[in-house]
Amino acid sequence: MTTLVVKWLVYALAIFLVGQFLPGVHVPDYTTALWAALVLSVVNVVIRPILLLITFPINVLSLGLLTFVVNGLMFWLAATFVVDFTVDGFWPAVLGAFVVSVIVTVLDRLLLGKDGKVGGN
Repeated sequence: MTTLVVKWLVYALAIFLVGQFLPGVHVPDYTTALWAALVLSVVNVVIRPILLLITFPINVLSLGLLTFVVNGLMFWLAATFVVDFTVDGFWPAVLGAFVVSVIVTVLDRLLLGKDGKVGGN
């Protein structure tokens, strides 16, 4: 349970940082980032696998580049559900999703280690 909370807070911090430094993505405060992280996590668990399955043949032909588009769409979709979390368009959503994933990967590795768990060996 602790690992889940840490990952949620890391995700929220990444969204907040992207909102502060990336033009086109607007996150006014950390509370909004927490809600955005929660909604984005649910969207990524429920809708993203379905989209990736449907677009699998095109994704193979594009050598996986379509995954960036799907991630951007999920980021943009999450912005429609969270008040005060806005994304100005498709390309800022794709770039925002990419930067969030990079930040989350780095912070997860720093905070959680190689195994990705709090208090792991």
